[in-house]
Amino acid sequence: MADDKATQKLLYPLPGYNFQVAVDSDSASFVEVSGLAAEYETVTYRHGLSRWEGEDVTRFPKRSHSTVTLKKGVMPGGKFLSQWLTADPPSARALAISLCDETGTPVVVWHIQEAIPVKLAAPGFDVNSTQIAVETIDLLASGISVEYL
Repeated sequence: MADDKATQKLLYPLPGYNFQVAVDSDSASFVEVSGLAAEYETVTYRHGLSRWEGEDVTRFPKRSHSTVTLKKGVMPGGKFLSQWLTADPPSARALAISLCDETGTPVVVWHIQEAIPVKLAAPGFDVNSTQIAVETIDLLASGISVEYL
């Protein structure tokens, strides 16, 4: 028997194509977001009795930085990414990436406390291709957390 719509909404995974990105609470359109990861540094301590007692693994509370990649379609007058990269001094901005349900309501939100652009790559150009032009920006991100709504 097939699950009803309410059961599917609770038990089935969300599609990855329905997402929104907010940069400093302003909505921005991106075609892809990757590299969202929160990691902790760990150290394994081995002492003289480790063979019998096991090793001790310590997790440091200091979070490491990760590289988040945003891809955006190139549009006339779309200077948002290049202005952010070339700002002097470079400005750290907060980001929120929301995974949405079929109505566009955020269900899961990844928050980035500070993101600083470190690289902007132009799209590839090919006369034989009909794909859209997509530029890529790499951000050095810290303070990544996830919130389930």
